[in-house]
Amino acid sequence: MRWLLFIWVALSAGVARGEDIVEVLGRSQQVRLDRLQAAPADSARATKVRASFDTLIRTLRPARSVELRVIRGDTLAETLHGHVVVANESMGDWPEEDRLFVLAHELGHVMQDHWSQMSGVYQKWVPGMVTPQQTDAVAALLGREASGLAYQQEYEADAFAARTLESLGISRHELLSVFIRLGARRDSPTHPGTQKRLASLRATEIKLPAAP
Repeated sequence: MRWLLFIWVALSAGVARGEDIVEVLGRSQQVRLDRLQAAPADSARATKVRASFDTLIRTLRPARSVELRVIRGDTLAETLHGHVVVANESMGDWPEEDRLFVLAHELGHVMQDHWSQMSGVYQKWVPGMVTPQQTDAVAALLGREASGLAYQQEYEADAFAARTLESLGISRHELLSVFIRLGARRDSPTHPGTQKRLASLRATEIKLPAAP
C-alpha cells in the first residue's frame, strides 16, 4: 500500500474548501485509480487472475464487498479506497501459488481494515479542514508515523496471506518459494524489504524453513 505517495499527493494537491484529510486522500486515490489502464476483458491472463481472486473470495468470505480491477502497466498490485484490489494481468503468467499469495496479501489489507487505521493516523495529525499551513507543519511527523504503520500493515497482510495459503493446502516450502521467485527487494518508505518480511513471518505462527 503506497501510503507515503498519497501523503505527498494529498498535501501538495489543491484542496477544495471544507475538505478534511480523508476526503483529500480519497480524491487522490480515485485520481490514481482512474489513470490505471484496464486489461482487456478477453485477456487470457486476466481471466486467470480473476479465477484466483474468486477462489480466495469463496474461501475467505469477506464481510464487505471487494472489487477486483485487472490492469496493465507498471503497478503489480495494491489496494485503493480500502476495498478495490488492483492486480496486474501479468500475474496470469505466474505459478498459481504466487498469484494467490499476492492477491491474498491485498485481501488481507481489506479484511484487516488497514485503510481505516491509516485514515486515523492522517486525522490525528490533520484534524478538521485541510489547510496548507496545517499540513506543512506536520508533514514530516505524519510521514514518519504513516511509514511505521505501513510496515506493520505489510507484515500483517503477509501473515494473513500465509495463513490463507496454508488453508488451501499450499505448503510452507512453497510459500518460501513465492518470495524467492518474486525476488529480493530492499526497504522502501512504504514496504519493508524481503528479508524483513520473511523474518516477520518466521516470528508468527507461520513457521517458514530457513532460506537456502
